[in-house]
Amino acid sequence: MKIVVVCGPTGIGKTSTAIKLAQVFDGEIISADSMQIYRHMDIGTAKPDKEEQKQVVHYLLDVADPDEPFDAALFADLSDKAVQKITGKKKLPIVAGGTGFYIKALLYGLFRASPADQRLIQQLEQEAQKKGGDTLYKKLERIDPVSAASIHPHDTFRIVRALEVFMSTGRTMSSFQKSHEFAVKRYDALKIGLVMDRQELYRRIEQRVDLMMDQGLIDEVENLRQMGYSCDLKSMQSIGYRHICDFLNKKVSFEETLRLLKRDTRRYAKRQLTWFGREKDIVWIDPGDTDRAEFLVKDFLDRK
Repeated sequence: MKIVVVCGPTGIGKTSTAIKLAQVFDGEIISADSMQIYRHMDIGTAKPDKEEQKQVVHYLLDVADPDEPFDAALFADLSDKAVQKITGKKKLPIVAGGTGFYIKALLYGLFRASPADQRLIQQLEQEAQKKGGDTLYKKLERIDPVSAASIHPHDTFRIVRALEVFMSTGRTMSSFQKSHEFAVKRYDALKIGLVMDRQELYRRIEQRVDLMMDQGLIDEVENLRQMGYSCDLKSMQSIGYRHICDFLNKKVSFEETLRLLKRDTRRYAKRQLTWFGREKDIVWIDPGDTDRAEFLVKDFLDRK
């Protein structure tokens, strides 16, 4: 089964590229973004707007509330069903997003056969609440420095998952991933990566942060809090949302909030580029080169 993947760092134009390809090749889009799955979180996640969603059918947007657990396994399951639905309509599935692990989970499956120990996860989450996420992150650095290096210190959800893997199996998550190596392809996929000059990308990221502020990111976060979604939630600790939470809690000034948000988004983009840079079968193109993208897809679809 053939699918097209459009990947790359935040702010580079994956949504617009995917929409253009979907319009040309009669496709529908599956979002591979670990934040766009959440309802009520639109501005800070750069979710496709209503007009963009009218142009092309999108899947895996607004499928969970901000306090619901969501992981790569659930993403793979839901996106599998979306692929089946799209191909059932004789349309082309186009996966678009920057969450590399989600994309790998869809294309190759996950390394773990046994279900997670939910009681252990709950214990670790309670420990994080009592002692702070930093304590768990330091523990992970000692146990599994390879996994720790790929996880943000504030990403308590992934830290807990990595610790649970070790505590319930006796093996580190990184060792599982290394032995699994995502070797068995589940789909015939063309992976198109978007890349541009690093400084130009950073400039675009900073412009987008300014635009998010103009669009009302502060009001969005305040509304989420009024709806009962705590700043301690995994979703609210993501880039943008935790920064605005700190501002609303008067921990930092507006100017410092803006500076930190831009800095951390640039760092996130750099981590994404490192992740995707390790992939050997991505065809890299400039985000503005739609002719090249269309040629690649046509050639891919014409192959038997």
